[in-house]
Formats: sequence, C-alpha cells, structure tokens
Amino acid sequence: MLCTRCRIRTAVTDDGLCTFCSGTRPPLPEDMKPRATGPGGWGVGDWPRSPVGLSWAVTALLGTVIATDLVAIVSGLHLRGVWKDLAADFTAGPGSQVQSADHLHDTLTDVQSTAFLATGILFILWFHRTRRNAEVFDPSVQKMGPGWAVGGWFVPVANLWFPYRVADGIWTGSAPIGPEGGRTAVPRALLNFWWALWIATLLADQITARAQDTSMEPEQQAHALALVAAADALEIVAAVLAILFVRALTRMQVERAAQSLVPATPPVPGAHR
Repeated sequence: MLCTRCRIRTAVTDDGLCTFCSGTRPPLPEDMKPRATGPGGWGVGDWPRSPVGLSWAVTALLGTVIATDLVAIVSGLHLRGVWKDLAADFTAGPGSQVQSADHLHDTLTDVQSTAFLATGILFILWFHRTRRNAEVFDPSVQKMGPGWAVGGWFVPVANLWFPYRVADGIWTGSAPIGPEGGRTAVPRALLNFWWALWIATLLADQITARAQDTSMEPEQQAHALALVAAADALEIVAAVLAILFVRALTRMQVERAAQSLVPATPPVPGAHR
C-alpha cells in the first residue's frame, strides 16, 4: 500500500503514511547529510554542486554539433549530386570535382567527430555532477551508483539502457518538493524522447557506416550519402532534445537546491489533537 500523502513510498504507519511523511524516517549518515552553505542552496567545496556552468557549456557545444551537422548535410548532398551525375555519364571517370567535393566532405566529417567528442566529454561531466547532486536530494530513488553516470556509457550493449536508468533516478530525485512535503511529479516525456532519439542516432550511424563501407559504384555512393544526410538530420533533432533535457534537469536541480535540502517533516494528522 502506498503512502496516502506522497503516493510514492510504502505506508508503514496506522495512518497510512510512509516513514518520510510520518516523521519517522531515520537520519542520514554524516557523510550523506546535505551541506547547503553556499548561495542558492549549493555546497561550497562539497555536494551538491551547481550544474549551471557545465549546462551552459554543454548547451553551447550541442549548438556546435547542430551547426556542423547542418554544414555536413549541405556538403554531403552536394557530393551526392556529383556522384549521381557521374553515374548518369558512364564514359566519365572520377574527376577533380568529385575529389574536391569528397575532400571537403571528409574534412567536415572530421570536424563533426571532434565537436561530438568534445560535447560527449562535457555532457558526461555534467551528467555525473547532476547524479551526485541527486544523491543528496533523494538517495532513495537512485537505481544505480554515481559511477555508472560515467561508466554506463562505455559498457557495450549495457550502454543502451544503463545511462537511461541513471537519468531516470536523477530526474526523479531532482523533482522539487511540493507544499505538502512530498516530491512533485514531473512528466518524463522529455527524458524518454531524448533517450529514444539518442538510441535512434546510434542505430542510424551503424546503418550509414555499413552502407559506406559496401558502396563501390557511383549509384551506391550516392545512396550512402543520402543515408548519411538523413542520419545527420536525425542527430540534429536528438541534439535539440538533448539541449532541452539538459536545461530542464538543470532548472529542476536549481529549484531543488533553493529549497530546504532536507524537507521539513509535515505534521502528522491528529498529532496535536
């Protein structure tokens, strides 16, 4: 039976309340007690730490990823047109136009990879910080340890699911406290859409890489480049959702830190009768 007040935890009292809402929750260990000594509820040299600066840096780099994807799409479609013209003219061999367009596209692909790598590193730093903060806000809803906020991205197969489990715990634990002392329910639509698009981009990258590796004829090259452009467009949508996710979760943690890190225990009904 769920608590009649917060509707989240299991009821343990005769009044149908959980340990949190009834005021019988045991105190946190010393090393897990929140220390809100800085402005806005953030710790000074301790957790929780503000994720705002990292979130702006991640947002800027995600914008860079979007820009490089757009340029790569234009370059790729131009190169696709060159290959299609070459496929239509069987007597012509690969000329300087194909070589220059291909060189430009390869250069932009390298720029894309660099921007994506830098963004990934900074995103994981931000992700780990929000996970550590969530441990302070509400450790009871964290399904995986803080180390998985980093390591979960690098474990084959498990990286399709582990980071989402970490993100789900962060999202739940960072929800602001409502007026009755319970956690506010925040819809997970943005979290779910962001993760679904991220998985879709991984699959699209695998498909395009296979198509490029097996393309030999001009027509096959043109088809592979069309797939690459589509994958880049999907990555742009995923990057936009990632920006929205980063900003939304950061706002939640800012609001949560501004509140009392250990919510005041609401009065038990009938306690003063």
